[in-house]
Amino acid sequence: PEYLALARQMISRKAEERVATVYELEIKAKAGHHVALEVSTRLIYEDGRPVGVQGVARDITERRLAAERLRYDAYHDALTGLPNRLLLTYHLRLAIERTKRHQQHLFAVLFMDVDRFKNVNDSLGHTVGDSLLVAIAGRLEKCLRPGDTVARLGGDEFTILLDGISGVADAVRVAERVQLELMMPFSVSGREVYTTASIGIALSTLDYERPEDILRDADTAMYRAKLLGKARHTIFDRSMHERALTALQLESDMRRALERSEFRVAYQPIVALRDGGLSGFEALVRWQHPTRGLILPAEFIPIAEETGLIVPLGLWVLASACRQMQSWRQQFAAAGSLTLSVNLSGKQLAQSDLFGQIYQTLRDTAFDPHCLQLEITESVIMENAEEAVETLAQLKALNLRLIIDDFGTGYSSLSYLHRFPVDMLKIDRSFVTRMIDGNENSEIVRTIITLANNLGMDVIAEGVETTGQLERLRELGCAYGQGYHFAWPLDAAAAAELLQRMPCWR
Repeated sequence: PEYLALARQMISRKAEERVATVYELEIKAKAGHHVALEVSTRLIYEDGRPVGVQGVARDITERRLAAERLRYDAYHDALTGLPNRLLLTYHLRLAIERTKRHQQHLFAVLFMDVDRFKNVNDSLGHTVGDSLLVAIAGRLEKCLRPGDTVARLGGDEFTILLDGISGVADAVRVAERVQLELMMPFSVSGREVYTTASIGIALSTLDYERPEDILRDADTAMYRAKLLGKARHTIFDRSMHERALTALQLESDMRRALERSEFRVAYQPIVALRDGGLSGFEALVRWQHPTRGLILPAEFIPIAEETGLIVPLGLWVLASACRQMQSWRQQFAAAGSLTLSVNLSGKQLAQSDLFGQIYQTLRDTAFDPHCLQLEITESVIMENAEEAVETLAQLKALNLRLIIDDFGTGYSSLSYLHRFPVDMLKIDRSFVTRMIDGNENSEIVRTIITLANNLGMDVIAEGVETTGQLERLRELGCAYGQGYHFAWPLDAAAAAELLQRMPCWR
């Protein structure tokens, strides 16, 4: 009955214009379900007068369902069924327009990234990873009010639009609720999986004009939360945007820095504590920026890690330092037995051709592998311990030495430590600089030295800055040390002058 008026209108139109008409309507079938029809009709004339109507009706239910499915798919994530970026952008645009009309109207965007999700995919497989994302989506929906929107932007990134809030406290409460919800274990494919989330919050109080701008700022705040240690939320402020622009410029400059030979290698002496003699050098990278001057690793290494530039940079440091050490061996007789320590990043450790890269570098520079020491941080090794055991074993086949760097700051399992083919533990500077006779840090240092001795490993302490620290380390039986008490990192010329003098630090 609801389509009767439409049918009469079509017939009337035919009478006036003498044209065939095509329109869609729905009928109710005997079974009670609705059927979508496409009706094509034309008038039948006799002696110039319309005497009847001829019509053909075609069932287009499947076609309409397919169109609705395509429309749904265009605005929703295929895996989780959540709104996608396109639909979220539409909702954000509406929220921005409401804020322009009503100044008291507030909304917030929460940009969320699942911490260490790559580990789940790498260790348990993408099927388990996908199941975890679906489960996370379900929990996120439970945390929200009926009018809020949660969307999946891709990968392990989710975004929440809180429309119509009273202030920042509302957004923070939702972020805390989400983090608590995600801290509960997930049961996925018969496994118990734990995860956390880093969340960035951006508020409409900054007068946004475009959806992409508030998404950008929420993403920036989320990245800041990651840098601060993950499993937390951070509220965006203008300074974050300035830092992000600076980091972007730094990344752009860094991509050209290798080609322009702007990086330098500094050499910090490593001292044998028993006799105070020079044992070797650690190669440390520095960046001589053409306009900003000297940039220290703390500023550019995290960006290099994130972008993958650390791989070619790390290989360049290794090759440069090996060539320099080989040159010094030809100049100074005392340099023949010195070791060279070079840091190996997590991205480098994950390279499938790492063995080949290091082998080729040693071959090209003619550097003795017995004198090369590769330092890998404890946290990097434990991130994927099983793979690390295999990779380290391959590297040991090159007859070089392996050092676990920053030892004591991570979460090494003693069972894994026994399996790792490492030769030395490097005690993190945080323990050494705060080491006072009899205090907790001093006991931690003692424990690490005892553990290393029991496992047949040497120990090197970094961050030695005072005579008191040096004497205490000697009392505890630490084999090697490095730090400002002995020497700052030196450029190649200063290191060569040191080799000529060959000082002894008693």
